[in-house]
Amino acid sequence: MPGGPRGSGSGCRQRFEDGQKNMEIAAALRVSERSVERWRRAWRERGEPGVLSRGSPGRPRLGPAQMERLERELERGPLAHGWVDQRWTLARIKTLIGRLFHVSYTVEGTWLLLKRHGWSWQQPARRAIEWDEDAVELWKKEVWPQVKQPRRRPGPGSSSRTRPGSR
Repeated sequence: MPGGPRGSGSGCRQRFEDGQKNMEIAAALRVSERSVERWRRAWRERGEPGVLSRGSPGRPRLGPAQMERLERELERGPLAHGWVDQRWTLARIKTLIGRLFHVSYTVEGTWLLLKRHGWSWQQPARRAIEWDEDAVELWKKEVWPQVKQPRRRPGPGSSSRTRPGSR
């Protein structure tokens, strides 16, 4: 924790002023003695501001130049980056950001980044040219019933994790 003990700079200061030992402070704050040693040194050198927490370092952000490059790469399309189709997903964009900039975002963080820069999710305005309605209907009628799992028959169940026939 770079700045101090969980935002309790004045509480730590009071412990230092009261003469508490590093071991006692570490146990009370559930941190290592080494951290308390660093905080005590910072308190001696800079006073209370030395032990105030600076907060979470947060997630790395892409700068304007990096964002411009990301947008150029997104415009090139997923095929140019090794994916088999032309669909950008948040997971793919997250991976692309990691590859290009060695920065890690969550899927949610990727969405927030794109949204902040004016991007939005989109659905195709029309169906693909290759779409064959007859083939889809045929698949639904003939293939899907064979693939679909049959429903369980109504009847008494078992609370056992093993099947009754396997005992």
